[in-house]
Amino acid sequence: MITKNPLKSQLKKNALTIGSWLQLNSPSAAEIMSQSGFEWLTVDMEHSVTSLETMQHLLQIIEGHNIVPLVRVGENNPDLIKRVMDAGAYGIIVPMINSADDAKKAVNAVKYPPQGTRGVGIARAQGYGRNFEEYASVINRESVVIVQIEHINAVNNLEEIISVDGVDGCFIGPYDLSGSLGIPGNLTHIDVLAAVSEVERICRERKMPLGIHVVDPDISLMNKYIQAGYTLLAFSSDMLLLEKICREKMAALAQVRNK
Repeated sequence: MITKNPLKSQLKKNALTIGSWLQLNSPSAAEIMSQSGFEWLTVDMEHSVTSLETMQHLLQIIEGHNIVPLVRVGENNPDLIKRVMDAGAYGIIVPMINSADDAKKAVNAVKYPPQGTRGVGIARAQGYGRNFEEYASVINRESVVIVQIEHINAVNNLEEIISVDGVDGCFIGPYDLSGSLGIPGNLTHIDVLAAVSEVERICRERKMPLGIHVVDPDISLMNKYIQAGYTLLAFSSDMLLLEKICREKMAALAQVRNK
C-alpha cells in the first residue's frame, strides 16, 4: 500500500527518473523488469491485451520489488481510473489530454474529495479494508497524474493543461502528434518539430517535468533527451527489449553459423 511515492518526490524536484513499459501481459516479464534497475514501471492498458485482473497482479509484483507502479489507462475514464487506483497503482498516465478540462477530469478521478471526485471503495490499495484511513490520508498527496500531450490541440492548450492542480508531468506522444497534423509518422517534418519545440519551451519555462517514451532501446536516444532536459523518461518496454535482443543475437548467431 502506498505510504510514500519516490517518483512524486523526484517530479517535484524535476529530477531525472527512468522507467519502462510493460506490454507483454506477463508476470514473469514484470518480475524481470522489476529487478533490472528501473525506478518505475508502467502497466500499459492502452496498447496491450492486459485485463484489470492481470493489471493488479502486475502491480503486486512491481510494488513487491519496491518499484513505483503506474498504469497507462486506455482512456480518460473515471470509472476505469478509479478501479486502477483501487488495485494499487501509485499513479496514472492518461492519453489524449487536449484541454484543461481533460486534465481536471483525470485528476478528479485519482483524488478523493475535496481535491477530486473519486468514489470511495475498499480494494487492494486500501489493504482490503484494513488500511483505508491510512491510504486516504496520503493518496491525494502522493499519487501521480501524468498527461500525454499527443495532439496539436494539446500543444495549443498546454499552458492551461499544466496549470491544473494535480498534474505532475507530461509525456509527448510524437506519433499521434504527427497524425493530428496530417503527417502521420513524419517525425522530422518541420511542423512536428515546431510543435515538440513549443512543448519543450513551455515546460522548461514552467518547470514542468517533461517526458517521452524512447520506444527503440537506443542509449544514444536516451542521452539525446537527457541532454535536452527531459526528466521523465521511459526506456523501451518488455516486448521491445525482448524483440531486439532476440533479433540481434540471432543475426550474430547466423554469422557464426555461416562461417
